[in-house]
Amino acid sequence: MLINSMGSKPPAGAVVLFDGGSLDHWVKMDNSPAQWVVEQGAMQVVPKSGDICTRQKFTDHFLHLEFMLSDMAQETGQRKANSGVFIQGRYEIQVLDSSGWDIPGLGDCGAIYNQYAPLTNACRAALQWQTYDVVFRAPRCEGKVVKERARLTLFHNGILVHNNVELDGVTGAPTDTDVQLPGHLRLQDHGNVVWYRNIWAQPLPPQGACTYAPAMR
Repeated sequence: MLINSMGSKPPAGAVVLFDGGSLDHWVKMDNSPAQWVVEQGAMQVVPKSGDICTRQKFTDHFLHLEFMLSDMAQETGQRKANSGVFIQGRYEIQVLDSSGWDIPGLGDCGAIYNQYAPLTNACRAALQWQTYDVVFRAPRCEGKVVKERARLTLFHNGILVHNNVELDGVTGAPTDTDVQLPGHLRLQDHGNVVWYRNIWAQPLPPQGACTYAPAMR
């Protein structure tokens, strides 16, 4: 399955989180101003400046973002343009230059970190723009008791790499473990230069109607 979403425009009702202009929607983890650089319509990770997260929080939503990896050909493994996209600040989708690797693993690009390897390696070479399109269903809770775990579907460069998988719980280094609450989108500073652009989220209703629509008259 292939969906070309590069440059996708946010639909009506979507929340534009980064349109190339400013970091007004973003802060550091301590709520101080984000220190990443904005140039030529993209935000660039400033190594050692810290993760950034959205001011807005989400439950069920569709997320679109685009990213580009720096060329670190001299490095190997987890040192190759490492970053991460934390859905609700709790569930990390790995960002890494694992292009060309035959069998992607639990820590490679498109992995749900240390839980699910991508079904296939869809990672492009460094210095090429890539897309993540995520459908996220938040946990269903009664108070703090999880009745249904979170679920996630991911298209990486238009290729389905996670098909409605049930997450085992939060991944490593979550913002918090309050999975019953809405959470922010968080982008990771792992000490490497990575670029992000065109980020928007479409909130989704928790469920559809369970009755027929009224008959037309």
